[in-house]
Amino acid sequence: MPEYFVPKAQRRRGRPKGGATDARGRILAAAAEEFGEFGYDTATIRGIAARAGVDSALVHHYFGTKADLFAETIEFPLRPDLAIPGILAGPREAIGESIVRFVLGRLEDGDARKRAVALLRSSLGNRLATPLVAGFLQRELIERIAVGLDVPDAELRASLAASQIAGLLIARYVVQLPALAEASVDELVARVGPAVQRYLLE
Repeated sequence: MPEYFVPKAQRRRGRPKGGATDARGRILAAAAEEFGEFGYDTATIRGIAARAGVDSALVHHYFGTKADLFAETIEFPLRPDLAIPGILAGPREAIGESIVRFVLGRLEDGDARKRAVALLRSSLGNRLATPLVAGFLQRELIERIAVGLDVPDAELRASLAASQIAGLLIARYVVQLPALAEASVDELVARVGPAVQRYLLE
């Protein structure tokens, strides 16, 4: 896992020195420390700004939301917080397939796939990375799906769907089971999508 997950210095306050590039870089470094120390849920934009010695407005100016900042900090290749609302607004009977297609389709990009594999490998059993990535997925993927479904046991259903997809990603991209690694996105969507749909809505 990148070294930036190790908590470092105490927070510093004051106006940023140097140009925009310097301020942006210090915000990213501060975010890495803050997320590493407090986790995704507990870390705040205000705390990150204080650690970087800038105003909170500058953090929002460069990075937008906390999810935006987190994704850039760890180079997270998937943005469920941006995709899930549109998927849930689409045909209800196609939600499972749409989620699987979103994930696998994004990882067809070679660079995104490399970053995803690196994160999967490093987050499995890493005491700092595992809760950090889990917190992001819980808040930005599972909870968003659960709220959008409006069904009994929505969070459990969303968690089961997430476990199905996580297992697929590990088997296809990390372990590289031959049949899964060689299968097309369309074939996997057709086979795994209905299982995710059952978890979510049946």
